[in-house]
Amino acid sequence: MDLPGNATLDRLPGLSRRVFIGGTALTALLAACGTGTTTTQSPAQTQPTAQPSQVPRRGGILKAGSPPPPTKVDPVTMYDGTAIAITQLVADYLIWLEKDFTLVPRLAEKWESSDGGRTWVFTIRQGVVFSDGTPLDAETVKVSFDRLLDPDSKSAALSAFDGVLKEGGVAATDAGTVTFTLERAFSDFPYLVSAGNYNALILKKDYASGGDIIGTGPFTLTTYDASTGATLTRNPKYWQQDRPYLDGVEIRFYADDQADLLALQSGEIDAQILSRPQLVGPLKGAGDIVVDQVPGTGLTAFTLRVDQPPFDRKENRQAVAYALDRPGVNTTIYDGVGALGNDHLFAALFPAAPADLPQRAKDPAKVAELLGGRKLSFALTFDPPGKDLALTIQAQLKEVGIEVELDQRTSADFYGGDQEKDTPWLFTSANLVGWAGRAVPSQFIVPMVISDGVWNGSKYANPALDEAARAYDAATTDEERRAQAAIIAGALHEDVPVIISVWSGTVRAYNGAKVAGVAAHPSSYVDFSEVTVL
Repeated sequence: MDLPGNATLDRLPGLSRRVFIGGTALTALLAACGTGTTTTQSPAQTQPTAQPSQVPRRGGILKAGSPPPPTKVDPVTMYDGTAIAITQLVADYLIWLEKDFTLVPRLAEKWESSDGGRTWVFTIRQGVVFSDGTPLDAETVKVSFDRLLDPDSKSAALSAFDGVLKEGGVAATDAGTVTFTLERAFSDFPYLVSAGNYNALILKKDYASGGDIIGTGPFTLTTYDASTGATLTRNPKYWQQDRPYLDGVEIRFYADDQADLLALQSGEIDAQILSRPQLVGPLKGAGDIVVDQVPGTGLTAFTLRVDQPPFDRKENRQAVAYALDRPGVNTTIYDGVGALGNDHLFAALFPAAPADLPQRAKDPAKVAELLGGRKLSFALTFDPPGKDLALTIQAQLKEVGIEVELDQRTSADFYGGDQEKDTPWLFTSANLVGWAGRAVPSQFIVPMVISDGVWNGSKYANPALDEAARAYDAATTDEERRAQAAIIAGALHEDVPVIISVWSGTVRAYNGAKVAGVAAHPSSYVDFSEVTVL
């Protein structure tokens, strides 16, 4: 079984400032799903442009700060935000994932499905070459995905394709066409081959793990030092001939967040790649520092185990949910950047998210009614990244008479043990697990709450939800998808196997007097092709 997380056990399976998800021995599931429709949309019509008040100009070097990658920068196995940013500047995807989760054609000009969503045909953009002049063709795309689907690759992308696409399922039909034959109908498959699955970069056929990264992206990697940083220069062979505006990007590594922030404030760097809301929030509107902010789909699941006391009683689970002050959690933990959760797995960014389900709010009277005079106490297990949230939950629940004993473990302990029977993150009565943002809800629902979900820590089993989840994946229209989403969300909201108090947001800070076109992304991705130095 693949365990979500990262090699340093820093935050599994969640999204931290430094670590997205995945690792070598510990792989995970970031990619998600999409519309499943044919598209021929032009990237020029959909990619973000420089700030309207600024006239784009060419030239200049963008200086950006970021933490040093914890492991080598390898597009196949990378999982941390810095490595992902570097490779996204050098290599490209078939499809880009915009910050509103729409899909934008990149190396694929269009895609279409047949056989009820089991067969997907992608038309590869013509005339694209790698930075060394090697032409891009369908066979190169096939080899790139064969590499990811090979279990020996240890790629974090493996879990994303689990049960959907396996080795042998990719074919170069002709020089410009790639066909994916899936294991089951999956109408949102384009998201699995987009930037939503961040390892799905198209690399040369002869790419070897740890070797030189040669891509079709806007920049080429000139120098890299694991302790100091990287320099990148404009790729003159980039397929969008009028991009990028910059001559290059210089990424400087800072060992801690404060040093990174001070570098931005002093003018040593122009922008941050990975910003922390709690640190940059006070800078909003102060001087030249601009803090761009977008909603996201990351979450911390407050998991309640439904197969044993005290949470085998639905009323106890509902009581905890009604005891939480969600705006207070958002302010305290997320600096107000997040969006309120409603105890289901459909963030507002997801098009199928139910709009008519009443938002659950703090209601002490409802808590008392649900408990009916019974006392409720339990232990809440978490690892260090969850400490602040655990303390907040403890304080809020104490206000309504619910006693919470805090059980902090090391990350190694929290995610250690036998994953089939006793690992704390899957087998304690109540726990906090951070999950990285996904591009669609299926990649939360399938592992977390279906009856045989690989990461079902609540032990929740609901045949109606299982059926709706399968139907959601196979749905071919927005109407069908919304109908199944309503069933799934309604069941989770009512049964409360997991409490979702807040969906995280993402920020990116930069010096607005020095650069334009820098933007935040829900997954902290970077696209500097339209950034300009002022």
